[in-house]
Amino acid sequence: MAKITLEKMKHSYMPSPKGPQDYALKEIDVDWEDGGAYALLGPSGCGKSTLLNIISGLLVPSIGKVKFDGRDVTHLSPDQRNIAQVFQFPVIYDTMTVRQNLSFPLRNRGVDESTIATRVQAIAEMLEVTDMLDRRASGLSPDNKQKISMGRGLVRDDVNVVMFDEPLTVIDPHLKWKLRSKLKELHQRVKATMIYVTHDQTEALTFADQVVVMQDGEVVQIGTPVELFERPAHTFVGHFIGSPGMNVLPAELREGGAFFQGQNVTLEGAVDSAASGRIEIGIRPEFVSLGDTGIAAQVRKVADVGRHLVVEAMAGDHKIAAIMNGPAPLQGETVHLQFKPAQTRVYANGWIATGAAS
Repeated sequence: MAKITLEKMKHSYMPSPKGPQDYALKEIDVDWEDGGAYALLGPSGCGKSTLLNIISGLLVPSIGKVKFDGRDVTHLSPDQRNIAQVFQFPVIYDTMTVRQNLSFPLRNRGVDESTIATRVQAIAEMLEVTDMLDRRASGLSPDNKQKISMGRGLVRDDVNVVMFDEPLTVIDPHLKWKLRSKLKELHQRVKATMIYVTHDQTEALTFADQVVVMQDGEVVQIGTPVELFERPAHTFVGHFIGSPGMNVLPAELREGGAFFQGQNVTLEGAVDSAASGRIEIGIRPEFVSLGDTGIAAQVRKVADVGRHLVVEAMAGDHKIAAIMNGPAPLQGETVHLQFKPAQTRVYANGWIATGAAS
């Protein structure tokens, strides 16, 4: 296990990058503590896989350093970094039994047979595959094959980090929750440093203690699932996390406050005096309610998703979503939307520009 530090790191696939637009990864400074569970979350093309390949040693960054426990490993190969990686598709030997697959990483490193037997049994019990240890891997279902692939990554107790690159891609949706829960349980038991790469917010938020949200090669926010939901540092985080995502509305600043369609909107705290450029108000649908006063809007549609209603209303040309319980407003009805002040904030050029009230 290791603390992982990415120090002033950038990467470009171009031989002579001339500006930020030429970099797949902009400057990144990140510390991942020893034994933590982390997720890299973002859409396709945001730089997640590039970052993972740099950590694993498959890529050398154009600029900056990768350190494990303070030791510079930037130019070391994957085997010298002592890592384990689980990929999108199960990496196992179909002609081997489950026991032989789990034993292989240890036997390949000359571990004695007694230790191998103990480790394989322990991992098999964690993964709940002891009843199939002597079955050939070729006959396993896709989810069990991926369990074995995970087990191959976890069977060694000397790895610095275990990395998962979208490991549930090929798993049926109704089985994903089982493997997500199992992976979280495994982390709590083995206490290894784990990094999980995904574009799926549910996977990231249920697995990780800390989530690294990426967009266009940049880290836009690092935080706990609660922090990312409660107080997005960037409108992208608000959009990307949550279903539906955060409402982002154009606004203007005057008289020390924020105005949407001429109405003064009460905020969580004071607006940064340096805020300028594109000004927007962000409020999650969970904190929008219907009342007798507020922003006038016309209901466009109502979706009953079982646990609650999602009301979509139009305030002029701007869509505002609200999550609510109780009687549903009618399509076409005029309603008044109220924003919870403690959850209403201003963003300037995408970045948060209000301070939380003390």
